[in-house]
Amino acid sequence: MNALKTLNKYFLRYKWRLIFGIISIIAARFFAVTVVKMVGNSVKVIEVYLKNEMTPLQFESELKQLLLLLLGAVLLSGFFTFAMRQLIIVVSRYIEADLKDDIYAQYQKLSLGFYKKNRTGDLMNRISEDVGKVRMYVGPAIMYMLTALVLFATVIPYMYSTAPSLTLYTLVPLPILSVAIYKLSREIHKRSTIVQEYLSKLTTFTQESFSGISVIKAYTLEGYTHEGFTDLSDDSKDKNLDLVKVQAFFFPLMIGLIGASNLLVIYIGGNQYINGKIQLETVIEFIMFVNMLTWPVATVGWVTSIIKAAEASQIRINEFLKIEPEIQNTVETETPIEGKIAFKNVSFTYEDTNITALKNISFSIEKGKTLAIIGRTGSGKSTILELIGRLYDVTSGEIQIDETPIQKLNLNDLRAAIGYVPQDAFLFSDSIKENIKFGAPNATDEEVITYAKAAVVHENIIDFKEGYNTILGERGITLSGGQKQRVSIARALISKPKLILLDDCLSAVDTETEEQILESLHQINEDTTTIIVSHRISSAKNADQILILNEGEITQQGTHNQLVKEEGYYKELYLKQLDQKEM
Repeated sequence: MNALKTLNKYFLRYKWRLIFGIISIIAARFFAVTVVKMVGNSVKVIEVYLKNEMTPLQFESELKQLLLLLLGAVLLSGFFTFAMRQLIIVVSRYIEADLKDDIYAQYQKLSLGFYKKNRTGDLMNRISEDVGKVRMYVGPAIMYMLTALVLFATVIPYMYSTAPSLTLYTLVPLPILSVAIYKLSREIHKRSTIVQEYLSKLTTFTQESFSGISVIKAYTLEGYTHEGFTDLSDDSKDKNLDLVKVQAFFFPLMIGLIGASNLLVIYIGGNQYINGKIQLETVIEFIMFVNMLTWPVATVGWVTSIIKAAEASQIRINEFLKIEPEIQNTVETETPIEGKIAFKNVSFTYEDTNITALKNISFSIEKGKTLAIIGRTGSGKSTILELIGRLYDVTSGEIQIDETPIQKLNLNDLRAAIGYVPQDAFLFSDSIKENIKFGAPNATDEEVITYAKAAVVHENIIDFKEGYNTILGERGITLSGGQKQRVSIARALISKPKLILLDDCLSAVDTETEEQILESLHQINEDTTTIIVSHRISSAKNADQILILNEGEITQQGTHNQLVKEEGYYKELYLKQLDQKEM
């Protein structure tokens, strides 16, 4: 149970609720035992009356008093049972929520490399199914185990003191029940694990299918993916049926052994009563105690299975919780960002692919200036933007922001100062307005409109039936590629960043719209440093400085007027795009 020690901090967080929950368990079981004793006393009074050893008036008085005490004990047992569940089960829900919050917070801290190595379906399963299994341990398992311990501590000594031999006969089936339930639970746990694995596979398959539905339709792969889903679904169904077949033995086995215990009590207890060794009320009490003990005994095996399942799930959860993010915030104090950037002999190699994306890169850009980066696919353009946002740390060399090494800046301040627009714009399944406000949650509607106009997307938005309140499909599928890019630009601008990083995010708009957006960027953010990654000369020509990258190295550097005069990739691209424009 070493993995479950991680949960101790949550138990301490809710220690008073748990303490009162334990007190409620003890009180509930005490009054439950009292109910049995009251029933036994009632039977004894009836037996005495039937022997004519009590007058009708005395019998009525005694019986009324016992019934009132019985009613009081039943009500108090019910009340404390309710309190027990409200305290312990509710605490398990609190711990479940806290654990999910901690896992989600850890997910957000982990670096991009983590998400390249792990599948979305598996990540979702750990925060849902695995946490659910852990909750079963911190709630029902603990509650039933404590209930069983309290009952054993109170009932068995009382039974033994009342009728030792009958107690031994009565309890014989209970260990058999516990061992049988334990073995059954182990098999259930084994098959449940397989079911969970198939659930993860189904979740991942469907999530990827929905995300890539446009590709599936474009390549007419509906039949192929449906066959894949059917195969997975059938396998999952078979594994679920294997599980259900074992689970079907659980309650019949328990009921059968309960019946066996009751038969032993009635037969042996009846013989002892006939022989005058015990009283009738003892037989009645033992029947009630057997039924009271059966479920707690059965839960010993069941709880053991829950604990094993919770431990397996907590191990999976701890694997992620113990991962140290590759990118650490080493500075707690605030570090305001102005916008000057310098790369000094920077090289970077992706750990997962071992591809060297940048090789000894050096350049600088002053605050408020615009830098354009042009190059072929895979030349390292986007890597530069990722390094500025410290999504990765450099392999060698140094990046400085405002003449301070980037690792010595407060990570939150650095990223808050950046407005980043990727080429593949990601929008959330929310309204257009909320997607734009994602960059500044407290922004007013007027600001939303202002920056939508700056991104040249306002006219498109007001043409929609619901305007800015239009709800987008997953990943913004409702919008065209150009509209998604422009909404993303508005989202970046509304945060009023000190650094704007545009990663080929104008590729889906026409050159006229592109020029309007670039002019808006210049007017709205005169003091903002802008870096534009593009394949278009039109995006780069007005930049204060242009870099040409090839296989991670700077091959050309200068202004538009300088680069069009020298032989190289920039001039070739310029002439090619000029010819295309004239055509």
